Amino acid sequence: MVVTFEKEYLQRLYETGQSSDKKHRIQPDIVRRYQKTVNFLKGASSIETLWQIKSLNYEVLSGDKAGLSSVRVNDKYRVEFSVTLNDNEPMLTVCNIVELSNHYK
Repeated sequence: MVVTFEKEYLQRLYETGQSSDKKHRIQPDIVRRYQKTVNFLKGASSIETLWQIKSLNYEVLSGDKAGLSSVRVNDKYRVEFSVTLNDNEPMLTVCNIVELSNHYK
């Protein structure tokens, strides 16, 4: 899948492991797991592949987050993303990461 980032801090966390602002400072273990999760998304050939990786706990969200999907980073954090299928190129899925959130806040 092609992965894009909606917010700059998400891309910086993935690429450098750090965020430039204090609001988005996250523990190094969570950052490593986030990077690993994004790599799973990049390596997936289709959205159906995510269902097969049980540790990701892939789910389609509902309610106020309808239209988003999520995978788990750990028991507390998840990556929320939207999925767009591109009809021009077969099997090209764009996964736009929206948020790295604390699931229980």
